[in-house]
Amino acid sequence: MIDTPRLVDQYCHGVLRTELGLGTFESHLAPAGAPAAAAGTTFFDTQTGFAVRRWCPPLLGLEPHCPPARYLARRRELGVLETGRRLLRASGITTYLVDTGPPGDLTGPAELAATGEAAAHEIVRLEPLAQQVADTSGTVDAFLANLADAVHGAAAGAVAFSSAAGVRGGLAAVPEPPGPGEVRGAAGRWLARRPAGGPVDDPVLLRHLLWVAVGAGRPLQLHVGDRDPGSLAGFAAATGGLGTDLVLLHSYPHHRQAARLAAHFPHVHADLGPVVARTGARAAAVLAEFLELAPFGKLLFSSGARALPELHVVAAGVFRGALSRVLGEWVGDGAWSRTDAQRVARMIAEGNAKRVYRLA
Repeated sequence: MIDTPRLVDQYCHGVLRTELGLGTFESHLAPAGAPAAAAGTTFFDTQTGFAVRRWCPPLLGLEPHCPPARYLARRRELGVLETGRRLLRASGITTYLVDTGPPGDLTGPAELAATGEAAAHEIVRLEPLAQQVADTSGTVDAFLANLADAVHGAAAGAVAFSSAAGVRGGLAAVPEPPGPGEVRGAAGRWLARRPAGGPVDDPVLLRHLLWVAVGAGRPLQLHVGDRDPGSLAGFAAATGGLGTDLVLLHSYPHHRQAARLAAHFPHVHADLGPVVARTGARAAAVLAEFLELAPFGKLLFSSGARALPELHVVAAGVFRGALSRVLGEWVGDGAWSRTDAQRVARMIAEGNAKRVYRLA
């Protein structure tokens, strides 16, 4: 048995404060941006849905794999706060790194920490920060100056920055920082056409925003999504030696490429969130593929959870089971010693994140 009693969740979001009906609950089991379940189908019939029914009902006093309707009835009976307490405190997650960028009635780091009896730190999402600066800056010069101040100011309290639009905004094609004239021209055009509260969608500004964050010195998390992480090799090369770690998020099903990139560049790391959050009973096979290619000190556990405390529980439970299965098999075959397996397990569970994010 491989022991991982403490987990650092290196990337997650807050949980909802409101009661949820069956349809609303199951919509949060789907990957972000997925369409609604087709008529006659349900997102409970997914690896994530089955994992929720496996791990969560016993924590609320029900039998594993109970029907969804019965589980949600018990959830409502206990109430949102008590349900969150029971689930989060049973997960074994001792530290949450919380991306506060996505909209919605989600708990912040302090509230999540109190509910889960854990520590919590903020990850600042760059694009919403830039939007806030634009809303309060009247000129191009003011916007660019205030943006730099805002990013460096946020670095004083945040453990990391994250970017959801940077990769798809052209970073892979042009990894180098844009020049001052290019940035100023792009900012002027974007501010002139931008509706109130509009998102940052200009490729030049997105690249500039990422490079400002690199200069602030905090780790930078990049949402890879369904893109090949190998396309970020140019940016990884350009940022090497600058003192800023890069963490590749949500790379599944391109996890092999993410692992290779982490192996090639000293400052690049790979997130295991997709393994634990979406592959369910297949998590051990995908985790083994990560371990084939990436140095063990470059892999970080996360839940990637948003809205449902159940997703934190599922991620922790599936991760522990997958890690124990994979490393336990290698120990049993004599390929690894139990001492080394235990050491690597704790690195991935908490040690690597503590080092990368400079957590006490």
